[in-house]
Amino acid sequence: MAADSHPPRHSIPRILITPGEPAGIGPELLVRLAANNFPAQLLVVGDPQQLAATAQQMEIPLSLQPANLDAPRQRHQPGRLELLSVPFTRPDVAPGRPSPDNAAALVSAIKLATQSCQSRTADALVTGPIDKAVINQAGIPFTGHTELLAELTGTRDVVMLLASERLKVALLTTHLPLRQVAQAITAERLTTALQIIHHDLVRLYRIPSPRIAVCGLNPHAGEGGYLGDEEQRIIQPVLNELRQQGMSLVGPLPADSAFTPQALERCDLVLAMYHDQGLPVLKQGAGQDAVNITLGLPIIRTSVDHGTAYDLAGSGQATTDSLERAIHTAIAFSSPA
Repeated sequence: MAADSHPPRHSIPRILITPGEPAGIGPELLVRLAANNFPAQLLVVGDPQQLAATAQQMEIPLSLQPANLDAPRQRHQPGRLELLSVPFTRPDVAPGRPSPDNAAALVSAIKLATQSCQSRTADALVTGPIDKAVINQAGIPFTGHTELLAELTGTRDVVMLLASERLKVALLTTHLPLRQVAQAITAERLTTALQIIHHDLVRLYRIPSPRIAVCGLNPHAGEGGYLGDEEQRIIQPVLNELRQQGMSLVGPLPADSAFTPQALERCDLVLAMYHDQGLPVLKQGAGQDAVNITLGLPIIRTSVDHGTAYDLAGSGQATTDSLERAIHTAIAFSSPA
């Protein structure tokens, strides 16, 4: 579990943003949001030529200014973006047509932003959507933002949290084939995940005594062992032990009743055992309003809850809701109480 090493909170939080894949919707969403007011300083880590071209294509006035991490913090000025320049090899990519030539720069932008958060010259990182396949096509081993951030910060264990206004869903396992999920659920993994979740609900969300609901793995949470024994053999003993340490835990709950309005009123977060146990419920209720948050890191990282959306790139139809909420969530986590 990460140590208590998040940066101190400043009156004007400094938020770094990586727009993501230039052929996707990330840059155009950021250009549109630059016109808004934000109670923080927004610094973009990306290619100035590509962002300027995006603004021109969208006919949105945008002033790009070099950023200085050593300068005093200033609130975001609508219509202006401060930029830490990481030039692309191919800044002129067409919407929906990504180029592996830009992969190295995309990874470099993430590394620079992470280093700045670690050195405490910035308070949080907001990441736009990237395409893992394109980066791998460039010969760069890459499994995702979360894995790279864990590697860069020397973090062994992280937890994916998807949060909307009314619901927070964390995942014990993420991108695994369903047949591998049961063997991936271990007492150590569950204990670590619950400790990380409890720790960051206190630190980031400032919930003094978080209430965490934990789903079972099997239908009806195993039906007393008749439909699987993971609940009796692994999940319940871990919950009992952590309750003795002072955690407020409910479960293991049948997943088909863990997300009812009555159940959600009694908890601050639901821990699902696998990806498709929890996320369909959240996405059905939140639409594009959800934010991806990485718990367990020594830095604050939020992200959009959508991909590059090549089919929408350049159309002007993509919604800014998730990116806007990701930015505001990063600001809230970084701001004084």
